[in-house]
Amino acid sequence: MTVLTTARLRLEPYTDAHLAGLNAMNSDPEVMRFLSEPETIEQTREVIARVKARWAELGYSWWAFIERDTGELVGAGAVQNLRREMTPVPDLEAPLELGWRLRRDRWGRGYASEAGFAMGDFAFERLKPDELLAVCHPDNTASSSVMQRLGMHDAGLQHWYGRELATYRVTAAQWRAAAPQRRTSAA
Repeated sequence: MTVLTTARLRLEPYTDAHLAGLNAMNSDPEVMRFLSEPETIEQTREVIARVKARWAELGYSWWAFIERDTGELVGAGAVQNLRREMTPVPDLEAPLELGWRLRRDRWGRGYASEAGFAMGDFAFERLKPDELLAVCHPDNTASSSVMQRLGMHDAGLQHWYGRELATYRVTAAQWRAAAPQRRTSAA
């Protein structure tokens, strides 16, 4: 399992120790507004178990975003296979996606983009896909803005997770071409 670090975040694969922080975020109706119903503690526990199994089986899945200054869990994100329908089991034949969510009190700080770049680098360097996708509800302008900051391009509405979702994509070549600019702007 791979831990990633950024200037402000430590991305840790889910463990049982993340239960309270993940449930606090995933039970917030505003955080989950465009995703699904808020989670119960038992649902969060089940998600952690599935994610740990996927890390062991596939070598990628969900990370908890830990704020380096405070040690608090402030978000979560993933490299995972998309699903055509809303099922707990990913379709390993489907493209890889980047996904994320943040605690409400950390919205607007650039954490999703910061983590997205780290997760994208991980995916393209380790998993070697031809492209990465990201999807969001068409009304979720905050997420689509992050996708654009990541260098992703609008691919229109597509059917994922049982719904028509705004879909963005970036190829490996586009990601690599933008890497020097990301390093320069981060310096």
